[in-house]
Amino acid sequence: MTLDRTTFLGATGAAPAVLLSRPVKPIVLSTANGDQFRNGGNQTCIERAFAGIARGDDVLDALVAGVTINELDPLDDSVGYGGIPNAAGVVQLDACCMHGPKRWAGGVAAIEGVRTPSLVAKAVMEQTDNHLLAGTGAREFARTLGFSVEADLNTPHSRALYLEWKRRIDPDHYLDPAKRERAAAAAAESMIRDGLVDVQHYWGTIVCAGVNASGDLCGVNSSSGLAWKIPGRTGDAAILGAGLYVDNDVGAVGSTGRGESNLYALSAAYIIERMRAGRSPKDAGIEALRRVRALTTDKRLINSRGTPRFGLSFYILSKSGSVAAVAFYAGAKCVVRDEDGTRTVLAEAIFPGQPFD
Repeated sequence: MTLDRTTFLGATGAAPAVLLSRPVKPIVLSTANGDQFRNGGNQTCIERAFAGIARGDDVLDALVAGVTINELDPLDDSVGYGGIPNAAGVVQLDACCMHGPKRWAGGVAAIEGVRTPSLVAKAVMEQTDNHLLAGTGAREFARTLGFSVEADLNTPHSRALYLEWKRRIDPDHYLDPAKRERAAAAAAESMIRDGLVDVQHYWGTIVCAGVNASGDLCGVNSSSGLAWKIPGRTGDAAILGAGLYVDNDVGAVGSTGRGESNLYALSAAYIIERMRAGRSPKDAGIEALRRVRALTTDKRLINSRGTPRFGLSFYILSKSGSVAAVAFYAGAKCVVRDEDGTRTVLAEAIFPGQPFD
């Protein structure tokens, strides 16, 4: 027998529909890489997601179909196959998804060997009564469902970046433990300044959220995580309320940036609650950024200007179809797709300069 979530929760698990006073135009919001990669095909993530929603597909099915384009494309080194590996040279991936109308969610953390973690997260949501599976357990769960599990998800490009990072830490990679963390960060920052790594990909992620004509909201976040992270490190991408949150009555929020700071503040859920209280998507996002800054007191995380030494961005879609992108620093952007086509939205930055200036 094929188990699904109805088997566990019963046929009454779906939430009642929320009626809107006026029709909503279907819309999809994504991080910028959602309109950059095609994996050899003719559609980007946002194009495929919008086409699915427009023809009446389940919103989450459409979004995941789009996100897998990026996960499978070896040219996108921020997610999936060819994502920047951890400090041991192993690609470990995080993902989560949320289905607004059903009030369902699923995630995977530190999963290895599976190119499409968003599909595994969706399977956790649909076929278990759990929200999150991690590490070896997540990989073996995927294997039992027939996912292809590979020994290594590195590409020549991701492996070359890893080796360059190792060289910049120390040729022999034997450092005083007290100095090692700072040396690793300095190596990463120098590679960003040298143009080897996109600062937006250092905290690599794709976020994709959408709403259909009935006002049903869903969201997906998939990430290879912090570049050259400690093995096993799980950021905010897999964690409900931090890297992703969807409330079918309010909106959907996804994030990119330093996951640890976002986890401490549970910013995605916070933004939804500020919107529920009447804030606009942009104002709610800016409040969340200022809250994270106020909670950041560790001196190693603050630059010489007194602003965060890391990036953080939020991508916000309301139930009515309003969108906003906000960030600590300029450069972040999202793409929006609706019946009028695709447009780019620059994130409103609250601090000047860049985190490593």
